[in-house]
Amino acid sequence: MGNTSVRIDRGRIKELTAREAVRLDERTQASRAMYERAGVHLAGGVASSYQVRDPWPIYLERGEGPLVWDVDGNRMWDFHNGFGSMVQGHAHPAIGAAIAQRYPQGTHFAAPTEDAIVVGDELARRWDLPKWRYTNSGSESTMDAIRIARAFTGRDTVMKIFGSYHGHHDTVMVSIGVEYDKIGDPENLASLAYGAGIPAATVEMTVPVPFNDAGAMERRIQRLDAEGRLPACVIMEPAMMNLGIVLPEPGYLEQVREITTRYGIVLIFDEVKTGLTIAAGGATERFGVRPDLVTLAKALGGGLPTGAIGGTAEVMSVVEDGTVYQVGTYNGNPLGMAAARASLTEVLTPEAYAHLDHLNERILAGCTDVVERYDLPGYAVGIASNGCVTFSPVPITDYASFKANQDADLSSLAWLFNLNRGIFMTPGREEEWTLSVTHTDEAIDAYVACFDEFAHALTRD
Repeated sequence: MGNTSVRIDRGRIKELTAREAVRLDERTQASRAMYERAGVHLAGGVASSYQVRDPWPIYLERGEGPLVWDVDGNRMWDFHNGFGSMVQGHAHPAIGAAIAQRYPQGTHFAAPTEDAIVVGDELARRWDLPKWRYTNSGSESTMDAIRIARAFTGRDTVMKIFGSYHGHHDTVMVSIGVEYDKIGDPENLASLAYGAGIPAATVEMTVPVPFNDAGAMERRIQRLDAEGRLPACVIMEPAMMNLGIVLPEPGYLEQVREITTRYGIVLIFDEVKTGLTIAAGGATERFGVRPDLVTLAKALGGGLPTGAIGGTAEVMSVVEDGTVYQVGTYNGNPLGMAAARASLTEVLTPEAYAHLDHLNERILAGCTDVVERYDLPGYAVGIASNGCVTFSPVPITDYASFKANQDADLSSLAWLFNLNRGIFMTPGREEEWTLSVTHTDEAIDAYVACFDEFAHALTRD
């Protein structure tokens, strides 16, 4: 943790932000031209609202291993990695060979293939959950998992963690990105729609509780039970991954597991972001707590849109007996399954996770050294491929403490500063870095050197 008494000169942040913004604009004129072209028919000039950036997005052309190139020819170390999807690195030869072999044999049948069996067997081994189904995205995975939980329990109410993101379907687009003064009482957090177009009745069926507070969760469950609204499920990330990184406090996940079991509530671990990025068996393995259902996507497909739901035989029985129709034309798509099989069996090996742990230790040590030498208000936190520098003078434990201490201006400046020095980061103030198995000590050194330059520029007399 940096010196909590240090105050960063806000004028200096503003000055550097203006300078770095001009520099980035000058370096991305081809992106500007592409944005003007894209805006004719792509709404906002992008394929997803999370790709929007003012004054224009950075359009990428290609990637190889830990590197990407934008349409202006700027070469950058990729610490964004597709919102955490590309832990395998770009154009990994093993995954490419699997896709190339699969393509001439047919890319889609809407019928099962052998690779789907192999992938299911491997996921069951890693997560110690025996039954699996496939989807095409994280949003589909969490949507279907909630439906399964509702069918299994015969209940409608969903409980989630306040501030957590679980995809873009209506049920979970609740109480995300809330302003600090609207958070309210942690014992009775409000259900608030995240954007327009979400029915009020749907919002009201999703009840948020704070992270790292098992007591508050149980008390809210008890009040809901008294109202005849006992939740069908608790859906949560074992570690919050959209506020930088907020790790579970010791014993918290174990308490949640005990509470949900006692009240007959299905516990869903949303491992779309943690999943294969932090251990062979994700957060379930890393923290040693097994949920009833787990949702995967992002890194599972090795760059192709692939998701999965794993569960106990008891909970997944409602899928096997036909009570729940878990369907999708592209579920278990042969290309996605071929890529996932190669990724699981040839790329994300024990040696790969040892390498990620090594890189994580180096980047955290390097960033911590910079924080301490320059007395920055903040700290470095990470686990395997995921990590960040959180610009907060106190540890972040939940959404409220994040919003109370978030330094949005400093985070925005860091993003600009990185991009102008060949470090491609996730566009957003609340996201973290994702390393890949193809990252090297050289990439880590480049990141830390950039952070050192940033700190020097920020604190210079």
